[in-house]
Order: sequence, then structure tokens, then C-alpha cells
Amino acid sequence: MSKRVFDIVFSLVTLCILSPLLVFIAVAIKCASNGAVFYRGLRAGRWGAPFRILKFRTMVPNAELLGGASTPDDDPRVTRVGRILRKHKLDELPQLFNVLKGDMSLVGPRPEVISEVELYTPRERELLSLRPGMTDWASIKFRNEGEILRGYLEPHETYREKIRPEKIRLGLRYAENHSFLVDMHILFATAKVLVWSHSDGTHLESRAN
Repeated sequence: MSKRVFDIVFSLVTLCILSPLLVFIAVAIKCASNGAVFYRGLRAGRWGAPFRILKFRTMVPNAELLGGASTPDDDPRVTRVGRILRKHKLDELPQLFNVLKGDMSLVGPRPEVISEVELYTPRERELLSLRPGMTDWASIKFRNEGEILRGYLEPHETYREKIRPEKIRLGLRYAENHSFLVDMHILFATAKVLVWSHSDGTHLESRAN
């Protein structure tokens, strides 16, 4: 089965199964705060082509005008419902629609904002040869990114210093060695991190190093 066919089949089946949950989350967001249900941020896709990533909104309206691109756990822009969604990664579920459309894949380097991609070196631009993904080794290793950035006055600068270099390294490693079996390994590892305890996640994180 090709990667694209698997993406389509998996996304369709998952969206059907999770449709009641998606509706419940949408209602909870609307009841908890004013604003849209979805966040549609601009990201760089394959070959750098811009696209709108779809997420459940977890922040106050116009949050991008009130702060930077990185979001620590203590960011005051995050709503009460948003904190729950972020903790369990439920805000990422609408990206299954991006996968269906072909903007993203289930597995691949996480999409970055345009301003970050403009800073890529020629070597780092190899990441753009792949469709960005919902998960990858870096997503597993930095599943607690918001916690890492907590307490910093300039969280995006901290992101660039403490997280970005390793994300790039893991992304390039995937670009050089990706396959259907590797994708399955990453998907199962992601599911295990989300379902089981942090002790399991630590074991899986060691595989991504």
C-alpha cells in the first residue's frame, strides 16, 4: 500500500470513528469562549508551498496578535478548554482533514510557520521534499514542548535554542530513512505515548535519539 493511499484510508476511518468526539469538542469550544471553533494557521508545506493547518482553537481570538508563535503551558492566551485539548493532543485531530486534502501526511516532519522556514539552511530545506506530518520522532520526543517553554519571558527564542535544533536533526534523519515500516513504527510509538504513562514515553523517546 502506498503512503498516500494509507493516509487517505486511515484518515477517513479515523474521522468516522471519532466524529462524535469531534462534535463534542466543537460544542465545548463554542460554549467556553467566543470565537471560531477552528484555528487555521499558515504553514509551509511540501516544497515550501503555504497551506492552512487546521486545529481546534485552544487560544483566545486573535491570539497571534497578542504573542509569539511558541506557546508555553503557562501562556495566558490559552483557554480553559484549550489547556485540556493541548494536554491530550486533541487539538491536532482536525489535521486529519489536511491529510485527506493532501497538504499533510500522517507521518512526516511537523510543519513550520513561514518565518521559520525562511531561515532554513540549504541542508534544512531537504525537509521540504516531504509532506509535513501530524507526527514524527520529534513530536514524540517533544510531546511536552509547552512544559519545556514554561516560565520563559521569550518562549519562541527558547524554542529556537532548546528545541528547534533537535527537531531539525530528527526531521532530516526521517527524510533520509523513511519507509512504510518506519511510518508504522512512529504511529504506534505516538499512540503508545498518548495512551500509556510517561515512563513508556521515556523508553520510546530513547529510540528517537
